[in-house]
Amino acid sequence: MSALDRVDLELLSVLSEDPRTTVVSLAERLRLSRNTIQARMARLEQTGVFLSYERSFSPEVLGFPLQAFISIGLRQTELPRITAELARIPEVLQVHGLSGSIDLLARVACRDARHLFDTDARILSIEGVERTETSLAMGEVIPYRVAGLIGLARREP
Repeated sequence: MSALDRVDLELLSVLSEDPRTTVVSLAERLRLSRNTIQARMARLEQTGVFLSYERSFSPEVLGFPLQAFISIGLRQTELPRITAELARIPEVLQVHGLSGSIDLLARVACRDARHLFDTDARILSIEGVERTETSLAMGEVIPYRVAGLIGLARREP
């Protein structure tokens, strides 16, 4: 990925403040043409800057108020297959690969404690998964954010 210039960082800063802002609004705010904004957005998209266009919303509204993090230990040689099987479990919202004693960290959403127990059992039943440890999410105290990183990037040469 090529380095982000001042205009890219300004564009990302505005988008982090208001992800639903229009191209016309971006062009006005950055004092650039609409075509320039569209070209930059296309380049940023092609280079993988944008993670997802999926709308984020609370699993609670769908009837899944209990969230937990499940630490997963596994046989490393089985990682691609295990990851594919985890992706087929609808309660699994997100999975990160980690270094250290835990191989994967899965964020799950469930209806209640029994549902969480069953979800954990499904994960444990995947061939190659050796152990799990579940921690209930008590609440999000700092949501996902990148505005601070954009500020740091602006100051870096």
